Order: sequence, then structure tokens, then C-alpha cells
Amino acid sequence: MARQIVETFIDDLDGTAAERTTKFALDGQNYEIDLSGANREKLEKALAPYIVKARKVVQQRGVRVGRGGSRGSAAISREKTAEIRQWAKEHGLQVSERGRISAAVVEQYEAAH
Repeated sequence: MARQIVETFIDDLDGTAAERTTKFALDGQNYEIDLSGANREKLEKALAPYIVKARKVVQQRGVRVGRGGSRGSAAISREKTAEIRQWAKEHGLQVSERGRISAAVVEQYEAAH
């Protein structure tokens, strides 16, 4: 028996066909929204003046590093690490009770959420 599964993206704003899922973050909260090309362009245009003036933050070994290499606060809060550990255990992943959580486990967690 052959089976064909079709996944269709619908624009979350206007219900038209969406081209893809757009991810963005604000104040440490990550968001996703399915948008058509036109609505994504509107979002990009609205954010452009802020993005031009903003500093990029890159993740390096569990520590946030801003422009110029200055180290900021720990990338993952204590509550978040507890949540990741619980999720990892529920999904059969090896994770220690204390200490640093491997980047691979954190990436899997983030991909699932």
C-alpha cells in the first residue's frame, strides 16, 4: 500500500498559502510563525531599522558572546537546564544530574521545541 503525506503551510496572519516558517526571538523568548512571502517581507521591513542598530549575539560553549567578544550571562538558566534534563531523560538521552549539558542534547531539545 503506497502512502503520500502532504504537509501544507498556511499563513498564520491571513490564511493564504505560506512559503515557510519564520523564527525570531524577543527578550529571550523564541517564536515561530508560518508566513507567505509577502507577509515575511512586511515583517522584515518592520524589523529592519532595529536589526541594523542591534548587536548580534553568538552562542559559544554555553556562554553568550556579544559583539567585541565580551561575555554575558550564562546562556541557559537553572530552570531551563532542569527542563532540558527532564526532557532528555524522557526521550532516552544520556544526561548527567549535574554539570554542563552537552551541546548535542541542547540542540535536540531546541529542535523539538
